[in-house]
Amino acid sequence: MGRVENRVAIVTGGALGIGKACCEVLAKEGAKVAVTDILDKEGKKLAEKIKGAGGVAEYWHLDVANEKEVEKVFSEVAKTFSKIDVLVNNAGIAGVSKPTHEITAEEWDRVISVNVKGVFLCTKYAIPYMKKAGGGSIIDMSSIYGIMGAPDAPPYHASKGAVRLMAKTDALFYAKDKIRVNSVHPGFIWTPMVEGYLKSLGNVQEGRKALDNLHPIGHVGEPNDIAYGVLYLASDESKFVTGSELVIDGGYTAR
Repeated sequence: MGRVENRVAIVTGGALGIGKACCEVLAKEGAKVAVTDILDKEGKKLAEKIKGAGGVAEYWHLDVANEKEVEKVFSEVAKTFSKIDVLVNNAGIAGVSKPTHEITAEEWDRVISVNVKGVFLCTKYAIPYMKKAGGGSIIDMSSIYGIMGAPDAPPYHASKGAVRLMAKTDALFYAKDKIRVNSVHPGFIWTPMVEGYLKSLGNVQEGRKALDNLHPIGHVGEPNDIAYGVLYLASDESKFVTGSELVIDGGYTAR
């Protein structure tokens, strides 16, 4: 308990999956958590659950691709909790999975708008508050597909590669301000996004078995596997870690 005591953490895409787990783990370890998402019902329910367990949390509706909304929400979080120490840039979408030459510009732009522009905007508006607080930690959620390629979902892979380099660039820009920036690279994690992807392909049970077999450890991960990595990067335990890639993938990229 208390690994991030009294820190204020914003988690984007916080209502479900990895984001939800991050909110719960950070709150359990003492952070005041701003749960943000476009899924209002689920987000509000999570904030109430955290408060019911003795934690501190509030929910804000946030479309990370909307600059005015990002600016407004971050201002409200800072006013509510007095500061911003931690930003978890988790919001993201999978987008279409088809060959590059079949993708429309609109389909491409939709993924980049959320997965890349969203990280840019949230980082942009978090930095001044972190400077005021004397430092902070920004955790950008990339993917194993920000490191390696695969013949599917080109916009998603492009976006996660961008996020990986954005974290390194910002780490160099803001090291002097005691703001650390790192990326996290999950393997396949059992979340509503992954389950929905398998449903779109057909048999979920067979699909999960195939995903399990991709990981040398023998199974896909759970949201908490990622959340505890995020907790480490949010805490002073990682005070010498910036511009780094935390790969949590069950051995997927070790091959």
